[in-house]
Amino acid sequence: MKSQSGGSILHQPKAVWAVAFAAVIAFMGIGLVDPILPAISAQLKATPSQAMLLFTSYLVITGLAMFFTSWASSRWGAKRTLLAGLVLIVLFAGAAGAAGSVGQIIGFRAGWGLGNALFISTALATIVGAASGGVASAIVLYEAALGLGIATGPLLGGFLGGISWRGPFFGTAALMAIGLILIMVLLPKSDRPTEPVKLAATLTALRHPALMALAVTAIFYNFGFFSLLAYSPFPIEAAGAAVGIEIGAHELGLVFFGWGLALALTSVFVAPPMIGRYGRIRVLLGTLALLVGDLVLLALGVGSLVVLVVGVVIGGLLFGVMNTTLTEAVMEATDLPRSVASSTYSGVRFLGGAVAAAVAGPLAEQVGPATPYWIGGLAVLGACLILLLRRSALAVIDTRAEEESALDEAMAISAGDS
Repeated sequence: MKSQSGGSILHQPKAVWAVAFAAVIAFMGIGLVDPILPAISAQLKATPSQAMLLFTSYLVITGLAMFFTSWASSRWGAKRTLLAGLVLIVLFAGAAGAAGSVGQIIGFRAGWGLGNALFISTALATIVGAASGGVASAIVLYEAALGLGIATGPLLGGFLGGISWRGPFFGTAALMAIGLILIMVLLPKSDRPTEPVKLAATLTALRHPALMALAVTAIFYNFGFFSLLAYSPFPIEAAGAAVGIEIGAHELGLVFFGWGLALALTSVFVAPPMIGRYGRIRVLLGTLALLVGDLVLLALGVGSLVVLVVGVVIGGLLFGVMNTTLTEAVMEATDLPRSVASSTYSGVRFLGGAVAAAVAGPLAEQVGPATPYWIGGLAVLGACLILLLRRSALAVIDTRAEEESALDEAMAISAGDS
């Protein structure tokens, strides 16, 4: 497994692996509740729209808080910020498992989102700063952690959810406690920067034309992402029932494990060579166009179990390419500090998902079961149009990639000559 610069992304310091492991567990929280949404809806007497608010509260707080995590980490240091986030996740995940109503779980998921915000954006900046092999290698490692977490989240949620809907929450709290201990032991104490980041740094960062274009693209793209992720368990369950197949937590866990595994594989093995051959802008545009087609397929086949399962897994393949490429583009688009770029991008990334999770349920109930997929497809099409309209401002993301490639090649030749 090699980076674009030719080095293996597996040769990393222990501290990087500790952060990556905790990142896997953190990203489990995104897909963890997918397999248990129908069970929570049935057992706690909640509508699908109410159950999907578990995504909304989590994503809204995560997105808003991420705009200020670079300010916090610049004063506390990366290690303290990571640990603070992990402590909050452990506490609120455990509290969600002990909750007695959907309203309580929604509230605890909001607290979980705050911890997630402190951890995730700081983890990206930490991995980029500490990993060997350059920025591209670090981002592939980070996106691999994201994909692995999203893949194993539904699998763990399905397994533990088959016992009780409370199981996934308690399981996440236990695993995050392990990540907390690993980072406490393995990550060196970080010095506070001599120039602390201003409170509004992530908001003023959006004045940069390239970052602003990518941020708006991320909002629309993640609307489509979470239209598929948060809503799909309900039509899959209904399509199974229509043909006499009971779709429970185990079955949903397996479907979304396939989705997340596809995402992890393409983020690591497909995205880097595609970026090297075609450039980031072309990969982004091509992948977004294919995602529009996939969401249209899901909308047209919303009553077919086979179409839904295949469409969800295909979505995972495309999301993996998109996530790695878009993250690389954001981190290379400006000369801003990594923590600021990471916080800005992560904030808008999750807010787009929060909107999708909030509107998908009501749209399905009021208009029809295919509506969330149609709206998600339109949002992804909007992301395509933004990239096309702002292509001149985004030329820098491919220019820098070419400069890095030339520099890596020159360093390799120099090392060979010596």
